[in-house]
Amino acid sequence: MKIRTILILFLTALLFTACANVDITKTGKGYTEPTNPNDIEILMTVPTDRKYVELGSITVSGFKANQEAKMHNALRAKSSPLGADAVILNSRGITPGGLLTAPKIWATGVAIRFED
Repeated sequence: MKIRTILILFLTALLFTACANVDITKTGKGYTEPTNPNDIEILMTVPTDRKYVELGSITVSGFKANQEAKMHNALRAKSSPLGADAVILNSRGITPGGLLTAPKIWATGVAIRFED
């Protein structure tokens, strides 16, 4: 009986743990020095006042709906090795939760570097 109870508790815990995922695919050519993640901007609109080059495409998913700041920090951490100055999120949404799962947020975008 103890093993069954432990197994049920383990499976329940597994259902409640979320696998947050940030995927970045390098799309720009060449090499750019990594940047400090703390300096990377998260943008919701395309900057029209500055020229930039695209470094990579980004897909993020699996964060709880109330973890947007955590998602932004994960984006900064993953895009800094590319040398990004900013991440432009061009599409975002929420996947509904189920009976035992909370709603999750997702986003797609691009990592960019501003030209001087």
